[in-house]
Amino acid sequence: MNETYRRIAPVLASIVIIIVIAVLRERSKLLAAITATMPINITLALWIVTVSDGTDQETVVSFVRSMVIGVIGTLIWLLAVWLAARAGWAFPRLLLVGYLAWGIAIGGIFALQSFLGSAFIFSR
Repeated sequence: MNETYRRIAPVLASIVIIIVIAVLRERSKLLAAITATMPINITLALWIVTVSDGTDQETVVSFVRSMVIGVIGTLIWLLAVWLAARAGWAFPRLLLVGYLAWGIAIGGIFALQSFLGSAFIFSR
């Protein structure tokens, strides 16, 4: 595969996805929300990792395991933003509370993993 294509293709795909979400938003907020939460970025990231030179199965497995930790943090981010939106908070505060909750969640997962050992999160 052409090296330039391997580097540019995921970026182009991301741009197309953002445009699709913007267009869908005008027609159906539900479809736009579903599209926005599809595992598209996960697919793009996995694509980037797997097409890299020297990537072996263990690297891919480790990368996917780390993404599971990230998804847990993302769910907590989404819950915090939803609760803040229900409280009527403005967009900057939504982001602030979301990322604060996300950081605490990710930090907590890593602290728990450090305390309990590497077997805590999906050991091999």
